[in-house]
Amino acid sequence: LWWMEVVGSWRSIVVRVREIMLLHYSSFMTMMGMLLLLKSASSFAPHRHHLIRQVARAVPSQNPPRVNVRVYSSLDNNNLWYDPSLMDHMLFRINECNSMPNDINLVDFVVDGEQLGKVTPKVAERLCNTSPSIFQKADSDSPLTLGKSAGNTLESRTKAVASVMEELRESGYITGWRDEMYPVANNFDKVTSPVFLIERAAASLLGVMEYGVHINGLIMSEDDKEVKMWMARRSKTKSKFPSMLDHIVAGGQPAGLSLLDNVIKECEEEAGIPEELTKRGIKPAGVISYENYGGRLKEEGEGVMNRVVLFCFDLMLPKDFVPSANDGEVESFFTWSLEEVAQSMHPEYDDPIKPNCYPVIIDFMLREGHISPDSPKYLEIVRRLRSGPCC
Repeated sequence: LWWMEVVGSWRSIVVRVREIMLLHYSSFMTMMGMLLLLKSASSFAPHRHHLIRQVARAVPSQNPPRVNVRVYSSLDNNNLWYDPSLMDHMLFRINECNSMPNDINLVDFVVDGEQLGKVTPKVAERLCNTSPSIFQKADSDSPLTLGKSAGNTLESRTKAVASVMEELRESGYITGWRDEMYPVANNFDKVTSPVFLIERAAASLLGVMEYGVHINGLIMSEDDKEVKMWMARRSKTKSKFPSMLDHIVAGGQPAGLSLLDNVIKECEEEAGIPEELTKRGIKPAGVISYENYGGRLKEEGEGVMNRVVLFCFDLMLPKDFVPSANDGEVESFFTWSLEEVAQSMHPEYDDPIKPNCYPVIIDFMLREGHISPDSPKYLEIVRRLRSGPCC
């Protein structure tokens, strides 16, 4: 059932009711009854309207459970969302990825005069006290660095750092080991000649720059009038964010692969998308960045720093293509309309998408013209989408 509370012009109400009736013909009689009630209202606001809808509908079993939240979904004259509450919800989701305490004290991690990362004083102390003695810090005001025993080559430094991280893994300090090596450099232009390589699960411990690819998997509706987005349900066995919703394809950027090669690899591994389909439909679409302090030991002063740049891609897929879970990281796939995606941004939504997917999706909605630039906080959202260092 649709319960509607309308403040706006009579003409706008008629247009909106007609659209809803066309989409929900089975509710025709209910709509007619509400239309008669609305017609009896004596006065309406003269300008812009907001249609307030509280939705409670049965959801197919392959889709996630929905929460009943009040969603404000108005359109301006150009069929763009113009919605103050939606903009607030977008900022809420963006800020989930950008949680940096104002009073946090961080130590620079420096090698050969280049700042590569950031750690807390307690993390620096733990690294320096872990055998073998690879990490060093001269005094309380000095940066964390690698000692002479680490050598000065890519191979020697990679091996030295790995010995410390493996020791921390054995003790249970580092969890979620991936056996995937990340390049460590102070900017993306140097990842082909990194200072050293580090296990992906340990990268945030040193607060080094992390890079990844996120793909918006898109299809057109049967009538070619609406873009829908493929969503994935993460496996229960994932070390991070188990069972949460996710992009159709997303992954870290490992050493030794170009961005496009990584996209092709991840598409095939995670969603069974053939290489030719990926090459035909993929489009690079910029970047988002974020920076946050978190981890299970953050309250003890041993949290980790996530400094992340995600390269965004749009992948238009054929209507008859259905993704398949191949590598055990995904349980299922389904499609959502952009309105359903927008609903999931509500802070009280009980089955949201993985946090770092939202900035990529919000960026897509803005650059593809689904959000009116006249919306309040539009520029704040654009700015916050790149809150972390883009380097």
